[in-house]
Amino acid sequence: MLCRLASAGRSSAKLIAPLGCLVSRQKHTLPDLPYDYGALEPHINAEIMQLHHSKHHATYVNNLNVTEEKYKEALAKGDVTAQVSLQPALKFNGGGHINHTIFWTNLSPNGGGEPKGELMEAIKRDFGSFENFKEKLTAVSVGVQGSGWGWLGYNKEQRRLQIAACANQDPLQGTTGLIPLLGIDVWEHAYYLQYKNVRPDYLKAIWNVINWENVSSRYAACK
Repeated sequence: MLCRLASAGRSSAKLIAPLGCLVSRQKHTLPDLPYDYGALEPHINAEIMQLHHSKHHATYVNNLNVTEEKYKEALAKGDVTAQVSLQPALKFNGGGHINHTIFWTNLSPNGGGEPKGELMEAIKRDFGSFENFKEKLTAVSVGVQGSGWGWLGYNKEQRRLQIAACANQDPLQGTTGLIPLLGIDVWEHAYYLQYKNVRPDYLKAIWNVINWENVSSRYAACK
């Protein structure tokens, strides 16, 4: 199900699917952040970023590697039952790795403001205005029950932008078909140490560090 994830330094993180590559795959590694842990302050503090990246994301990477090893063994044995039983762990940990690898690049200490160029035109076309888009994505993210993500994605068939929410660590493209452009992590570990249980305050703050250059690059690439 999972093969190898593109590094965080690239403009997009893609999931390569062939099961056969598990036999000779390279292990997944935790990508470096393109900025220091404290670079997003005061909007997201250093303690949150350090724990989120070095503990939470690292755990998804480690568990994904362990699960893929078990899956490889199940494939070699032809144990279909074991393969099926491993699917939830592949989805959860693989999704956690994919989502966070995108998330780190979606943020920047030089972020905020509004996008420009083709992305801005597409937002106006599909949502009426940037403010309307911002309100819709914020509302969808606030409304996630429990843990999950709010996303801006690209619907390639309809050639339009679309907002979606995913539960837990479900990856956007693998579960909805939408190509991920901008993801907002609304798991409590992404904000609780600073914003407690007031998710709307976190979502208000995160717009100040959105890396629109990265989102625009993703949009240009998926077109």
